[in-house]
Amino acid sequence: MITILIPTPLRQYAGGNSTVEVSGASAGEVLAALVAKHPDLRKNLYTEEGKIRSFVNIYINDEDIRYLSKDSTPVRDGDTVSIVPSIAGGER
Repeated sequence: MITILIPTPLRQYAGGNSTVEVSGASAGEVLAALVAKHPDLRKNLYTEEGKIRSFVNIYINDEDIRYLSKDSTPVRDGDTVSIVPSIAGGER
């Protein structure tokens, strides 16, 4: 199983869970399994075209998938996938 870490702002869309366990062979498959379990996450993670939103960063064991094989990045049992939404704002 793959453990997906759900950030605090998205937990309300994942049944209040801080982690969700799914199976899959790639980053894309485990994210698809995640939104299959928690459909309300889809609008927060994906664009209307089905692409991961630009402000959502996905890491597999601390490696950013944008610099690997993106959605095709392979995962193995025991891996941890982190969803890290970019945070902007504050005072200048």
